[in-house]
Amino acid sequence: MKASDYQITQPIQLKDRETHQDFGKKKELEKELDSVSKKIAEIQNAMYAQGKYAALICIQGMDTAGKDSLIREVFKNFNARGVVVHSFKVPTSLELGHDYLWRHYIALPARGKFGIFNRTHYENVLVTRVHPEYVLNENIPGIDSVSDIDEAFWEKRFEQINNFEKHIAENGTIIFKFFLHLSKEEQKNRLLRRLNKPNKNWKFSAADLKERELWDEYQKCYEDALNKTSKFHAPWYIIPADDKPTARLILANILLEKLSEYKDIIEPELDAKTKHNLDAYRKQLETE
Repeated sequence: MKASDYQITQPIQLKDRETHQDFGKKKELEKELDSVSKKIAEIQNAMYAQGKYAALICIQGMDTAGKDSLIREVFKNFNARGVVVHSFKVPTSLELGHDYLWRHYIALPARGKFGIFNRTHYENVLVTRVHPEYVLNENIPGIDSVSDIDEAFWEKRFEQINNFEKHIAENGTIIFKFFLHLSKEEQKNRLLRRLNKPNKNWKFSAADLKERELWDEYQKCYEDALNKTSKFHAPWYIIPADDKPTARLILANILLEKLSEYKDIIEPELDAKTKHNLDAYRKQLETE
């Protein structure tokens, strides 16, 4: 379960990548995940105390890929003060009054914190590429109709995203990008469960079925985005997502492996005066 097994370092085709892996029984995987999650939380505590690095976790995937439950389970051992989750939906009028990266930029984690993007700035080269008419809502100079949105437009947008990520990486943000690779068959099963279980009905939308009809187009757009934006400073990892417990453990292990490489993430030492007087402070409290 090495990070290198899932990282995109050369052009890939999604059809050649597994959507299912099984590393054991659910209870065993959950127990191991709990252990890994606690170890990541220890690193986060050191990051919070040090205030040198931030971590940005970007999670993308088709509907029902398991983003919400993955976030809940992987980060459940974190101190709440050290992690912030942002779920990006349809841009508001305020957000549309700015460039498309603005709302993501202001949501970036401060140094010492983990920021989790549940759906990310990549929606701007995924959903909008499948539905280019959405771009017209951005009121971009020179883009007056769908016919103005050509391949050069998307290439420029990839360049802008790469520059955005390079800038924040050079200023202390450790970037992880995860694509939850779900099979079309498993998505069908999960949508059926939403319909068949009354307590899951609220998750279902008829729009999910309309988007499902565009599956092949989405896969093509994902493949293009993954290949053009997986960089050393902001790598993409393809996570087989048909089995949720396995997907969660793979992602958590990647985080632990890569964060452990930062040997300069350490808790700050006490200043010399405080350190020298520790025994006196302890005695003062004990004699109250």
